[in-house]
Amino acid sequence: MAKMTAGQALAKVLVSWDIDHLYGITADSINNTVDGLYQERDKLHYIQVRHEEVGSLAATADAKLTGKVGISFGSAGPGATHLFNGLYDAKMDHAPVVAIVGQSATPIMNTYFFQEMDQDPLFVDLTDFHKQVTNPDQIPYVMDEAIRYAYRTKGPAVIIIPDDLAGQEIDFEPYKTAKVLNSATTQIVDQTSVDAVYDLLKQAKHPVVWAGLGMKDARDELVAFSEKFSVPVLTTAPATGIMPTDHPNFMGSRGRLGTKPAFEVTQAADLIILAGTNYPFSRFLPKGIKFIQINNSVEDLGKQHDIDLTVLADAKAFFAKLNEAGAPIAPTAFLRAARKDKVNWDAWLNKVADDEIDGLAPEAVIRAIKDYSHDDAVFGLDVGNNLMWSIRQLPFNHNQKLSMSAWFGTMGYALPASIAAKLSYPERQVFSVAGDGGFSMVMQDILTQVQYQLPIINVVLENKAFGYIQHEKLTANQDPYGIHFIGANWAGFANDMGAIGIKVSDGQSLKAAFEQIAKLEAAGNTKPILIDAKVKNQDPVDTSFMPIDPDQFDQATIETYQKQSNLFDQPAFSELLKREEL
Repeated sequence: MAKMTAGQALAKVLVSWDIDHLYGITADSINNTVDGLYQERDKLHYIQVRHEEVGSLAATADAKLTGKVGISFGSAGPGATHLFNGLYDAKMDHAPVVAIVGQSATPIMNTYFFQEMDQDPLFVDLTDFHKQVTNPDQIPYVMDEAIRYAYRTKGPAVIIIPDDLAGQEIDFEPYKTAKVLNSATTQIVDQTSVDAVYDLLKQAKHPVVWAGLGMKDARDELVAFSEKFSVPVLTTAPATGIMPTDHPNFMGSRGRLGTKPAFEVTQAADLIILAGTNYPFSRFLPKGIKFIQINNSVEDLGKQHDIDLTVLADAKAFFAKLNEAGAPIAPTAFLRAARKDKVNWDAWLNKVADDEIDGLAPEAVIRAIKDYSHDDAVFGLDVGNNLMWSIRQLPFNHNQKLSMSAWFGTMGYALPASIAAKLSYPERQVFSVAGDGGFSMVMQDILTQVQYQLPIINVVLENKAFGYIQHEKLTANQDPYGIHFIGANWAGFANDMGAIGIKVSDGQSLKAAFEQIAKLEAAGNTKPILIDAKVKNQDPVDTSFMPIDPDQFDQATIETYQKQSNLFDQPAFSELLKREEL
């Protein structure tokens, strides 16, 4: 047992959980806690962000990318409220994070002092773990419990610390209780469930598997299933990469962030297997088809869609067992048509990227990132049209990773996520991809990238509009009021901040930009880079509803949609299927 401040004991608890960095801004109501972190600075690195929201989002991105708990902190009052964006993102995307929140010193609490707030009620909706310590000895104990809670619930926990308590000396002995991250359970797969799924699969003519994040460790099993039984695969957008994106059986995602082949194969399906997902948009799928749901959460079974066959099981273990059933099925007409639909879609995306009429296409920028990025690149993706282009085109076929704000959908996510990615994977190439709307919300933390010498490649797609919202207004026949804004010299801003700014406005300057980046990387560059891409305000084709099938829609509806979406050379899936069935 050793004497130390309670703040240092807290830091030792973090180190014992293998935490090596955390994010925040110090202030008078959290200075003693930060001083405790300083005492462990050789093992625990304080990343000084320029806004607590950025630190909170970065901590959440850490958790999503690595599976390890992410840590952020803020002072009492505004520091605490600035943490909410990242904490709610963690709640909705099921990421284990802990927020350390400062509080006024105990002698001045309840005296209406500067920045004093009753902060505990603020976090009631956020998490069940929101505890304010009442004596210094509690601080390391509550910190340890907060981390365990975050891992158990895969969500946020909050510990509130009056500053004077963190500065008081205590006797502290490191805890011997094991740091267990996962439940020690044996996955037992029910053979009768395997047989029932296989029977429905044999009966189906147009089966589709739709995989979510519950399959994140089951890439091999998913690929083997798809190839053995000749089944097209979709993933939810957050689960992009579970199936290699260049696999011929991978159709992409369905919805606004989706693809034409993903929409069409699900429209034509007679059996959909929902694997490791509680995807809310599955409620919009066609009626009159059979559904199987494989999930390890009882609560999620049937939550979004009525299910014909429910299987309570870990998806990875279940698919491993399912792959042992029956004989392989040769590629069917349905799968062959789906593959051709995907080839046509990819060709169309390249056609759009090549079109420089009226300016540089956003698809051209994403394609350039795809062509240049490494096989283990990490991508922080923002919210909006930039996310649509990224999900459709970026490569996730090797060891690439992505992090996005999936269900909270907060703009400004990409830059903090890229900081987290570079700190967690310092040897990997890291990108942030954002629109000018989202980037301008957090642009000050380019300084954080500069300060910590993080050579992140930041791509800003400037179209001077909230493009995603613009589409919603136009489709609702509303005036695009409040959508457009002025642009900026983002490359110049980056240069003034100590980064490297590169402006691109056409295919030639885009190519030159990545050639320059390659030279910088080869020379050991340690500065962040910002590509200021001046792109045309071009609405990505909306794939959430695609009325182009002559068997389902009248010619006037089809022609109107094709004119709006420029899908003039894209045959309907039903036509491809008829050709394959001949």
